[in-house]
Amino acid sequence: MKVLLVGAGAREHALAQSLRRNPLVELHAAMPHANPGIKAYAKSSIIASADDIGAISLYAKSIRPVLAVFGPETPLVAGAVDVLEEQGIPCFGPRKALARLEGSKSFCRGLLAKHGITGNPRFRSFATPDGLEDYLELLGPCVVKADGLAGGKGVRVWGDHLHSTADALKFARSVIAGGSAVVVEEKLEGEEFSLMSISDGKTLVDCPAVQDHKRAFEGDAGPNTGGMGAYSMPDHSLPFLNSHDLKAAHAITEKVMKALEKETGSPYKGVLYGGFMATAQGVRLLEYNCRFGDPEAMNALGVMETDFAYLALAVAQQRLAEFDVKFAPLATVCRYLVPNGYPDAAQKGGEITINPTALSSSGASLYYASVEERSGKLLALGSRAIAVLGKGESLEEARKKAAAGINAVKGQLFSRQDIGTQALVQKRVSHMAQLRKK
Repeated sequence: MKVLLVGAGAREHALAQSLRRNPLVELHAAMPHANPGIKAYAKSSIIASADDIGAISLYAKSIRPVLAVFGPETPLVAGAVDVLEEQGIPCFGPRKALARLEGSKSFCRGLLAKHGITGNPRFRSFATPDGLEDYLELLGPCVVKADGLAGGKGVRVWGDHLHSTADALKFARSVIAGGSAVVVEEKLEGEEFSLMSISDGKTLVDCPAVQDHKRAFEGDAGPNTGGMGAYSMPDHSLPFLNSHDLKAAHAITEKVMKALEKETGSPYKGVLYGGFMATAQGVRLLEYNCRFGDPEAMNALGVMETDFAYLALAVAQQRLAEFDVKFAPLATVCRYLVPNGYPDAAQKGGEITINPTALSSSGASLYYASVEERSGKLLALGSRAIAVLGKGESLEEARKKAAAGINAVKGQLFSRQDIGTQALVQKRVSHMAQLRKK
């Protein structure tokens, strides 16, 4: 069972591990850099940027996989699935028209509005500055987002980055001047959570809910990052959510899945990853992504009991209803080790050493991200370097395993130590309890 995997981060390392749990899988990988973890699982690999569809297509023709699995959003938004499906290769990932859900924030907001789907905050999209200042003054506290993919750097939030209408106007105008539209939204108050759902266009199955931590430092301080870590609970919900929140999020995603097919004529096959916020007024949608989250992929795949290779193929063939998708009743804590100076001035080229004995005794799993082997040394490339996942029957057990795994890695790196701690989780619970009382 030849499978092509596209991508080179920790998420893709976790996907490679999950695919290779099926002994029939022969893995081949197209990677922007030579991830040593993925290489260890793969029979062959090539180096190709994630949006180099020509290189990915030629490689696919040479290996003739029965399935292609996509990790990052870039090749999806660029149309890689369209090209491979035209070659007769089933894909776990949406076609270009469907991936606009992540590739264009205005398309996402407009889709919900057009089809009467609940979850949108108040918003407006602007391709020019006309009317922008008036709307910002009307809205007050807001969030300004670049319309297209921006690697997590295209969002400015009132109170964090923006402190006045003038600040919001300046940023929005700079985005428009750079050639992108902007979406201006009301700022919501609540707690964020990730609900990744697996879709074949007809059936929708939720993964365990996860909470990501974007801020670089303990106590949710510092700049936003690609994600410093995440946790999930044994009951697959989160302590600050009530019994209605996950049902509401699932209902929104199911309606979006159906609306996308009405708009494009194609079924959505892959992951519909909703970034939601629980508020006092109910669940609101922050954004959709068209792939597994990173780090959330490690949390979900780490407890998935269903054979992922067969599951992904069934999704590509619209047979998801045949599967009873199961996740173990375990808690997870995933923490990233990142280079000193990350995210704004990350050090590059620092050597990383891993104590295999200490890692094995920790009970944690390790996933390579932005690292490469050169002359027998493991070097950091300047972004998130290594993810460590702990699992346990309780959140505290998972946290301790992750911490022990972190201690097995040495280098000029740092990690948030408060992810999965009772104090930080209780802070979320107390915040939501206070909001729901208002």
